[in-house]
Amino acid sequence: MRAPQKPALKRAGRFFPARTAGLIVPAVLCAVVVCIAVLRYAPGPFPEPPRHDLQAAGTDTLPAANTDAPSAAGPEATANNTVPSPAQGAAPDRAGAGENAAARSSASAHGPQANLERAQSRDIPQASAPGTQARQADDDGTHQASAGAHGTTASPLQNLPPAASENAPAARLPFNCTVDAGRFNLLKMGEEGPTLLVIGGIQGDEPGGFSAAALLASHYRIHKGSVWVVPDLNFPSILQRSRGLFGDMNRKFAALAPSDPEYDTIARIKSILLDSDVDLILNLHDGSGFYRPTWEGPLHNPKRWGQSLIIDQEKMSVPPFLLQETAGHVEVEVNRALLHPGHRYYIHNTLTALGNTEMEKTLSWFSVSNGKPAFGIEASKEFTTEYRSYYHLNVVEAFMRRMGIAFDRDFPLTPEGVLRALNSDLILTAFNDRLVLLLDNVRPVLTRIPFPHRGSRGFRSSKPLLAPVQDGEGWRVAYGNRTLTRIQPEYMEFDESPASFDLLVDGRRRKVSPGEIVRVAGTFQVDVPAGCRVNAIGAQKEVRGSEAGVRLRRQDFMPRFSMDKDAFVYRIEVYRGKAFAGMFLVDFGRAPDPRRDPMTAVAGPESALGR
Repeated sequence: MRAPQKPALKRAGRFFPARTAGLIVPAVLCAVVVCIAVLRYAPGPFPEPPRHDLQAAGTDTLPAANTDAPSAAGPEATANNTVPSPAQGAAPDRAGAGENAAARSSASAHGPQANLERAQSRDIPQASAPGTQARQADDDGTHQASAGAHGTTASPLQNLPPAASENAPAARLPFNCTVDAGRFNLLKMGEEGPTLLVIGGIQGDEPGGFSAAALLASHYRIHKGSVWVVPDLNFPSILQRSRGLFGDMNRKFAALAPSDPEYDTIARIKSILLDSDVDLILNLHDGSGFYRPTWEGPLHNPKRWGQSLIIDQEKMSVPPFLLQETAGHVEVEVNRALLHPGHRYYIHNTLTALGNTEMEKTLSWFSVSNGKPAFGIEASKEFTTEYRSYYHLNVVEAFMRRMGIAFDRDFPLTPEGVLRALNSDLILTAFNDRLVLLLDNVRPVLTRIPFPHRGSRGFRSSKPLLAPVQDGEGWRVAYGNRTLTRIQPEYMEFDESPASFDLLVDGRRRKVSPGEIVRVAGTFQVDVPAGCRVNAIGAQKEVRGSEAGVRLRRQDFMPRFSMDKDAFVYRIEVYRGKAFAGMFLVDFGRAPDPRRDPMTAVAGPESALGR
């Protein structure tokens, strides 16, 4: 139950009071100008939105496709109805191309109009701080990472091993990626102010929703207010690209037998939904086609779910909250960021309390019926993942602005920016960071990777959807519902005594910890104590069975031993006797292009149903 002293999110039925009459005439004039511009420059009949190339169900690899934009128009598109490319789209990142993404988002959250609205509104609650210390997996199996001090949470990716400074030490990766039933990540960002809870991955075949939630957890900073993110609620189903391994998890919130395999997961997420600090909840989904209030065609009709803002009823009585009016404000804002007019959002009221027995089983109805404003957010399954996530993030940001949550992000909010953010900085560590794998543009198989005979593996990752999954005698590294690479381990004894290694990198001395990724422009040399040896995997300049004390360049390595497909990243392993003492990576300097390996949605058991 909400703490008694905490005011409701809405008292007067509005987030912000009505404007003065003096603003009406300028607003009308602006609307007329916009309408004239739309009529002058809008394209002809709305084409279907872009679709992805489908491949056979159950495969791990991705289809070859144009990765800068979806590959083809939808099934109802005619020959003359071409789909605009991202360069032609109607909604580039909001403050204009070429500007810093963080400045753009922060400006949108702190602009004069937003400041005026917040100054006039006195009914936004102040959530208590969720804490200032990062926490490991709780006893209930939920991994949590809390905000930094002073109400600002840095993006977890700011402290990754491949740091901007070549002398920066390796930092522990933020996400626990143990794949156990019932475990999911909960990231708490920010401290003071209203709290938004965003949930992704309740259904494992909806990559737009869980990818958007993952980007929110790993690439955003919250400066005012608080955002909690569960990006991987049903991670076992995500890994299998299944709507639900044990049935639809979003139909288990009304009644559930203790014998259900997901009983503990539902109990834990319910406790988070009902937390007194949570003020508003967004559940991210991918839905079929395009919701329309009236029949417009097979993909555009009231039975479709895509591109809609779902509410269960018009308003709540306890606490007072106008769900439809709030969704209406967001609808107007999001529809200004459309890549094409045919992608328009509509409000979909499921009228759950009037006998909609299916919706009575959902997470959002559980929340609303327990006094928590909640919305289902649907992006169309006709899009590739980066387009779905683009729209999801536009909706999430619109809600954050209405709640007075100030934020920034470290990528431009465009489909291309989303795609790059999804496919870069993919890092996995294990064994107390003795092992590190950089998975950007990684080869399909990594061989002879040191693994201990026994002990905890302690896998950690840079992204919440990145996890190793045991597969026979080896491991596959999953990223959402696709496979990045497969690991063939070589089991051996470990020696964790060396805390660091001495390197000469491009003529400069430095110490490197196990698990670091070292940028090298020209040459490097590893110096180790007596009794240790260096195995630079793929190098051809060893002296007496070791590359210790040998100056190495990129051309000294055989390309087929690189970790990446372009032969820029190599493993440097240190051994004490026969025991593995740790590894670091050397990166000879060209950033991979993530666009050629998109995290697209692929054919599989993805359901045509909506939420």
